[in-house]
Amino acid sequence: MPVEPFTRVSGFVAALPAANIDTDVIMPKTFLKGIDRNGLERGVFHDLRFDEEGAVRPDFVLNQAPWTRAAFLVTGANFGCGSSREHAVWGLRQFGIRAIIAPSFAGIFFDNCARNGLLAIEADDPTVRMLTECAANGEEITIDLEAQTIKAETGTAGFEISQRRKFMLLKGLDAVGMTLQWRAEIEAFQSRYLGARAWLA
Repeated sequence: MPVEPFTRVSGFVAALPAANIDTDVIMPKTFLKGIDRNGLERGVFHDLRFDEEGAVRPDFVLNQAPWTRAAFLVTGANFGCGSSREHAVWGLRQFGIRAIIAPSFAGIFFDNCARNGLLAIEADDPTVRMLTECAANGEEITIDLEAQTIKAETGTAGFEISQRRKFMLLKGLDAVGMTLQWRAEIEAFQSRYLGARAWLA
């Protein structure tokens, strides 16, 4: 799945305030059987979005307007804990989620986000409360990655992000793309290495 650059994005924010939402809730294991990444948006929060017969659960936030079009999630602490399945991040991206704001994230999930163009913001309690209120009111917010700000109707909050993660997201680069920034140097090294091996032979 191509990584879409993240610069300045506006949209609705949906609140999932529970702590310790794990990857099996985000992407149930039954959706891990495919040989590619197609259709993973169907699996996102599947057991919360649908009942046992496959009918939509009208009381779940992502099944309600305007959050059916949410671009952002504000969640409880330790979001993405549990197994290391990268499918959870792939599915969230296919579902249209561009950023997740939480007090904390599980480490592997946090790294998977960075590698797949999903902005994960570790925010302080006042910011989480502000965004939870915005979500409840059905308000849009704007996240400006270059400025490292989250702008809502009630105010603006800053956030921290490592320069490496910021660069990858701004440029739409995954781990391979980051490596290929040094393509010329890699090819020059390979040429020297192969030349040296030929001389030694």
